[in-house]
Amino acid sequence: MKVKEIMTHGVISCGLYTPIQQVARIMAEKGISALVVLDEEGALAGVVSQTDLVNIRVHEDYWEHWQGLSAKHIMTKDVVTISPEASIEEAARLMKTHGIHRLVVIQEQQGKEIPIGIVSMTDIVREMAKGE
Repeated sequence: MKVKEIMTHGVISCGLYTPIQQVARIMAEKGISALVVLDEEGALAGVVSQTDLVNIRVHEDYWEHWQGLSAKHIMTKDVVTISPEASIEEAARLMKTHGIHRLVVIQEQQGKEIPIGIVSMTDIVREMAKGE
């Protein structure tokens, strides 16, 4: 089975300069644990997770100036991505190897990585529960 068959199509995203207060608000309102960060051309720039936000709270220097921070300041830049054509086994292997819970599904368009969805551990477990 392929990633495209179990992934969540589309991404909830923000821009590089989205203030982190707004990033947190979007996550809380949408009930999600991460946002895809897009550059000015709509290509993948990074991911901001709840962990990234909580880490700011722990570091006094950042917390003191948190209202001046945007997504680009706290995002993970080296995002682990996967093709929609990859197997579910490959997705699970990448998650285990990198110790992460989700992968950004990307499609190459004019040399840029364009996010088209997310595949998460929850998606894989849900597929396993079907027993097919």
